[in-house]
Amino acid sequence: MSKGIKIVTIGGGSSYTPELVEGFIKRYEELPVSELWLVDIPAGEEKLNIVGALAKRMIETAGLPIEVHLTLNRREALKDADFVTTQFRVGLLDARAKDEKIPLKYDVIGQETNGPGGLFKGLRTIPVILDICKDIEELCPDAWLVNFTNPAGMVTEAVLRYSNIKKVVGLCNVPVGMKMGIAKLLEVSADRVHIDFAGLNHMVYGLNVYLDGINITEDLLDKLTSKQSGITMKNIIDLGWEPAFIKGLKVLPCPYHRYYYQTSSILAEEIESFKTVGTRAEVVKQVEKELFELYKDPNLSIKPPQLEKRGGAYYSDAACNLINSIYNDKRDIQPVNTRNNGAISSIPDDSAVEVNCIITKDGPKPIAVGDMPVAVRGLVQQIKSFERISAEAAVTGDYNTALLAMTINPLVPSDRIAKQILDEMLEAHKEYLPQFFKKQKSEV
Repeated sequence: MSKGIKIVTIGGGSSYTPELVEGFIKRYEELPVSELWLVDIPAGEEKLNIVGALAKRMIETAGLPIEVHLTLNRREALKDADFVTTQFRVGLLDARAKDEKIPLKYDVIGQETNGPGGLFKGLRTIPVILDICKDIEELCPDAWLVNFTNPAGMVTEAVLRYSNIKKVVGLCNVPVGMKMGIAKLLEVSADRVHIDFAGLNHMVYGLNVYLDGINITEDLLDKLTSKQSGITMKNIIDLGWEPAFIKGLKVLPCPYHRYYYQTSSILAEEIESFKTVGTRAEVVKQVEKELFELYKDPNLSIKPPQLEKRGGAYYSDAACNLINSIYNDKRDIQPVNTRNNGAISSIPDDSAVEVNCIITKDGPKPIAVGDMPVAVRGLVQQIKSFERISAEAAVTGDYNTALLAMTINPLVPSDRIAKQILDEMLEAHKEYLPQFFKKQKSEV
């Protein structure tokens, strides 16, 4: 790598970008970033300019020699990059609102990365990420691709399976949030907590939880059964857990498991929220509007604390941590999405998993966990099948494959309802799914 590090962020106009910039500022002594290129599309140009101006103020206040470039030309930015981070949303928040709203009409959970919404976010996103991979292969073949565009596991799966890029890592804030939540629950600093993470993106479990190196899993699970466990996220209501269920499970679930283990309660809550405050996308729109008003303030030169309301806390800091560890060959342990390579024995070696890895200059080295506990193995495998078939549908534009993916997702109750949702969502997202409209849909 060059003496100064060149980092390109695709989706640079994101409201998360100030956290990313803060992370690079904090680590500058170890991670000497010389160029930060923020890339967006014409529809995001206004936000890019606002966020870019704030990024420049933050760096100027820190007194660091980091050049910030704003561009709508992805290829110009990618030339000779060392790291490429991706944090974009195809169709913006309006598309997310459709993902959340349409399934509710059929009494199916509408959510950004789970069920029908997760499928359609993947169908829109995967062709774009694969185009970015082609540009990386041509313009910066030695760069690391760090993806935190959702659904991160499915996107990482697609890159590993349908591109020539091997230096890819998927990143999620859920494991970091779980660790922080446990530290808060135990009233200790997060560096005293260690969790053995294994599973898939938004389907990850803590197999063991340690405090100061001592296994406290059983005691911790007892604490989790209180209604306000603290281990949740801004976008997922904390309904607590049935005590006997958690004791029987014997592993730590992530907040997204509520969609699978508390489906009817979550669905009822979503329907009620939709009637009162709207979809999560509509709530986020308002939060973002307020954030960007703050970002416009020429006197603001730090990441505002209000960003934590956005629901993606720790995302960007986790990305900076990962980049720092790769660059400096730190060999520390971080949970990331990477090629399984035998770490979880019941998942194919060539599939993406979310698991603790030793982070080296050559990328993540997964830490083997053997098999997942029998109580959770089947659900993990079912979601992996869903991710695999969804990625295939995104690449091929095959209607039957998309219907299969929709139907095998455990949040969808039948093939007929799957077809109804699929047809309506294909029409709603037609602008961003050209692969499905090049040929006539199959008559089923």
